[in-house]
Amino acid sequence: MKVHVGAAATPEEAEAIAKSLAEHLGVDVDVHVGGSDAPAASAEPPETAYPLDDDRGPTDRERDLRAEIDDILEGGPEKYRERLPERGKLFVRDRLDLWFGGEGGTGGAGDASATESDPAGIHFEDGKFAAFDDWHPNAPGRAGGDGEDDRNGESGGDEGTEAGGDRLPADGLLTGAAEFEGRDVHFMANDFTVKAGSMAAKGVEKFLRMQQRALKTGKPVLYLMDSSGGRIDQQTGFFANREGIGKYYYNHSMLSGAVPQICVLYGPCIAGAAYTPVFADFTVMVEGMSAMAIASPRMVKMVTGEEIEMEDLGGPRVHAEESGSADLVARDEEHARELVADLIGYLPDSAGEKPPKRETKPPKYSPDGIDELIPESPNRAYDARDLLDRIADAESVFELKEGYGPEILTAFCRIDGRPVGVVANQPTERSGAIFPDAAEKAAEFIWTCDAYEVPLLYLCDTPGFMAGSQVEKDAILEKGKKMIYATSSATVPKQTVVVRKAYGAGIYAMGGPAYDPESVIGLPSGEIGIMGPEAAINAVYARKLAAIDDPEERAETEARLREEYREDIDIHRMASEVVIDEIVPPSTLREELAARFAFYEDVTKDLPDKKHGTVI
Repeated sequence: MKVHVGAAATPEEAEAIAKSLAEHLGVDVDVHVGGSDAPAASAEPPETAYPLDDDRGPTDRERDLRAEIDDILEGGPEKYRERLPERGKLFVRDRLDLWFGGEGGTGGAGDASATESDPAGIHFEDGKFAAFDDWHPNAPGRAGGDGEDDRNGESGGDEGTEAGGDRLPADGLLTGAAEFEGRDVHFMANDFTVKAGSMAAKGVEKFLRMQQRALKTGKPVLYLMDSSGGRIDQQTGFFANREGIGKYYYNHSMLSGAVPQICVLYGPCIAGAAYTPVFADFTVMVEGMSAMAIASPRMVKMVTGEEIEMEDLGGPRVHAEESGSADLVARDEEHARELVADLIGYLPDSAGEKPPKRETKPPKYSPDGIDELIPESPNRAYDARDLLDRIADAESVFELKEGYGPEILTAFCRIDGRPVGVVANQPTERSGAIFPDAAEKAAEFIWTCDAYEVPLLYLCDTPGFMAGSQVEKDAILEKGKKMIYATSSATVPKQTVVVRKAYGAGIYAMGGPAYDPESVIGLPSGEIGIMGPEAAINAVYARKLAAIDDPEERAETEARLREEYREDIDIHRMASEVVIDEIVPPSTLREELAARFAFYEDVTKDLPDKKHGTVI
């Protein structure tokens, strides 16, 4: 809107007029002094301005509603909230403030003022009034009551008797939508102050609706879990029903590979509650706080007679190093958020979309040092992380399941700004031989990368699958099969680098020439063969060598046979016979990979027309 005032008006007067009119009329205003074409002052209406205003406003009805909402935001009984710091954990709404409140949060983590308004990043919350009729004194037909009695609640875990009370705000489970690291996400979060975060009918309904909406929107889901399981004393109506807790895991299965599901554990999640973290694509546990198990220590003792502490039954170390159920372990709540913020940056919002690119960075160390890093002897160790630091963009390597199956390294990284999933044999761990846990870890990682369009890079340096009675008992064939199946079925762009030794079926699992990679690149240190020279000569020529009486002659013959065998498996012969695509100078490996990933970015691959395979 243009407004003209007399030529005698001062700049201050023009500014005051512009501001006043913008506020009153709710439109942009330009004030021109005299006949000037250029405005002397401009103003925009404030966000809360309305074109027309009147004297109407909220009544007691709205004020009562706001008071009820404020009561809900306080969570369960105060005494249980006061105990949270002893456990090192935040009240659930302060936790949401940490995740979605922006820098510093809306009220600061742990600050009660965080409950006064939603964190800045939360778009909306669903179901604040769930179970309202069951506890609130303002509920229709409910006469009085302070919502603070000490009747004990029950749950699926050992925490049930500590989280009783009659308050059931939001039925102990929060759901909604928020912005996280610039991405729209669905979220759920248990309120541990309400019967130890246990699950009951109304909370279950909210959880299921959130999952079903995620299927429609194609947006990631964050599960902030702190639940002791199902509320046993209220199980009728939500346990075995079509739309009960069991439907959680049906929905998890439908969401799997459709949208990223990330779960963070903030407490002991027992029984049914423990399945959400294992169904998620990625699970983060928090030291000194998290645990998950199919049954509580008390139940374990009842069933088996075994006495065990929760930490030893299902703590972070157990699941990070022995079961493989935890992808990451955080030091505390803040670190857990940092890990997820990094993780989600490698993933798209949903299947079929490309993961987000970022500006390229040079690697942490110069690629010129790659050749010197790789020992000439195939039996000498080096750390695959050091190799990755000379290939990947600096500060982009994000390792998963570091303590589980350490003979294979699985990590996200960026090469020239492009997210890539890395599967690398780790020579520092048992020479990089593939053990059952490592094969299982790699198979799951490959499968997840393929689901979310993350290209794969195999860095092969392995003597092959481990042999022996123990690994047979540990299902080396079954788990090795799954790794080979995942590699075979992945349709994302794949690049394989023969770094050094590629022996036996190891080259199959590691994306060798027969497994439809876009390229197989060799470094000059590479070898491809059924087995290494020492084992091969021993297998083929053992009797011939044993028949040579002269030790000196025997040693010379053995050395000659090994050298002849090594010539057969040398990477130059493989390139000469076009088994591999190219041998590259190690110092150019990064730029070679960047060029190939860029060129094959939109490659399409078809799988046979079938319902699905039967391997995984």
